[in-house]
Parts: sequence; C-alpha cells; structure tokens
Amino acid sequence: MAALWEAPAPRLVDLRQVRADLLEPVLLEEIRQWKHHLHWDFNASADLVRRFVQMHALNGYALLAGGRPVGYSYYVCEERKGLVGDLYVLGEFRTPENENLLLGAVLGHLMNNGYTRRVECQLLMLEAAGPELMPAAAFLTSFRRIFMTVELAAVAALPRASAGPEIAVQEWAESRQEEAAQVIAAAYDGHVDAEINDQYRSAAGARHFLLNIVQYPGCGTFHQPSSWVAYDTAARRACGVCLASLVAPEVGHITQICVHPDWKGRGVGFELLRCSLRSLAAAGSQTATLTVTASNDTAVRLYERVGFETLRQFSAFVWEGF
Repeated sequence: MAALWEAPAPRLVDLRQVRADLLEPVLLEEIRQWKHHLHWDFNASADLVRRFVQMHALNGYALLAGGRPVGYSYYVCEERKGLVGDLYVLGEFRTPENENLLLGAVLGHLMNNGYTRRVECQLLMLEAAGPELMPAAAFLTSFRRIFMTVELAAVAALPRASAGPEIAVQEWAESRQEEAAQVIAAAYDGHVDAEINDQYRSAAGARHFLLNIVQYPGCGTFHQPSSWVAYDTAARRACGVCLASLVAPEVGHITQICVHPDWKGRGVGFELLRCSLRSLAAAGSQTATLTVTASNDTAVRLYERVGFETLRQFSAFVWEGF
C-alpha cells in the first residue's frame, strides 16, 4: 500500500528574502481580523510592513508552507531592547507551534546578538499557549492585559468630576510634551506597567514614548483635539495627561492616561477621560477602545464606571536575564 502524502512542515526564511506581493494574502487577512475582532483599521500598519518588506529592510522571519508565506514576524531594536513589532499567521496554519516557531526565531536572534538585554512583546492577535510553553520560558514574565471598548452615545451624560477649582483641563499642545513626560515617569514609578514598558521608568523614556505615539500608527493616528492635559493652576504644574488617537473612521482609542501620584484620588483621571471621550464623539467616533493591565484594579474600576466593557484579553511578555 502506498504511503499517504504529507505536506512538508512549514519552514522559516529571513523576511528580507520575501517579496512584498507574496506576503499580501497574509496582510489582507490580518487587516480583516483586526477589523473583526478589535474594530481597528490595520491598513496604515500593513502599509508600513509592505513598504519595508519591498525595500528588503524589515528584520524578521516569514513562515513558508508550500513555498508561499503563511505568516511573518518582525522586530525592531531600541538601544539595548528588542521589540517584537508584530506576529501573524494565516488562520489555516495558526497553531501555537507555528506561532512559537516564528517567535522563537525572533527571540533567538535578539537573545544571541550579544547586545540586546531585554525583549518586550504585546501581540493582540497572538493565539499563544500558556507562558510556560512559550519560547525561552525560563526568562519570561507575562502580564494579563484587557482590551476594552465603550459606545460613545452615552458619554455626553457623564457628569463633570469635581477635581477642584484649581485643576484646569486643557487641550494637548506640543509645548506640553516635557511636562507630560514628567507626569508619566512619576505616575508609573513602581507601577506594574513600568515592568511591561521600561520607557515609563524615566522622563527620557517617556519622551520617546510620546514621540512614538504622536508620529507612528501603531496605536492609530494621533488625534490632538481629543488629547488633554490636567494642569494645577495653583502649583503651576501638569498633574495628568490623556492622549487619544483614531484607529478607524468611527473608532477612537485612548493611548495613554495617567495622573501624577500627588493628585490621585481627586477625580483628575475621570475628568481627563471624560474630556477625551466627549471630544472623540464630537469628531465622529461612535466607539472608543483602550488597553489596561488586569492587575491595575483602580484603572479597571474607573473604565468600568465610565461604561467600558472587556472585548478581548491578551498578554504582554517580557524576556530578561538571558
């Protein structure tokens, strides 16, 4: 009896060897999945991938099956840190084994280049197995994150917070960037989110974070009219910040919200969030989204009080000590 034919196992190739047109089916499915599951328009991010793949300038790996790409992952390096920018595998090939094959290749390069000391990764489309089954699990710490959404129709009814007469909530301006960086660094001092993103640990890192938020489409297109800064007029200091973006024509996203520890518990965060959501609604957004670390109980309670509901859960991963 003749042996049954088996398809060859998927294999990895350097992403710089792949033609952009061959990756197109993967990108098109990823765009559809972001829209279906998260209501996000992934086209801007996909365009960046296309551009750099076409230039043979995107570091990463492609997963091939039958000679065609069925998945990809890329990474970037910032100082001595590696960031896994994206990882996606076509649905018919999406298994933990294939995802780990891609992720393991990226981690293998970053961990063995003699330079990288930390790798961060937040992949909302990853269908990963438990952390103990992830590549390089001995060096891994995982954090459960929540993707939340709210309908903006009822935002107009939210009452104004009584943060005190000295607190003025003002529209974001580029001149506020240094003050905002100082607020972010203070707000995340000793906070779990500073374990996930080490840019939160210093004002210099926060400046870089703000630059990425404003200039790059990873969290949508920055929307200045829906971004606000809380300012203590008596102390003459910024005390909170809320930044927003547009991730689809009718969907806004809160990319950052935090309050300086000296002003917490006074309604500053609520008022900043209320202003951003009202501004997004006025700009035509029908829904808004945000992400939050599950263990950040105070923030989760605030978002639920405003009306946010959980849409998806995912994990943030950090590899260190390798």
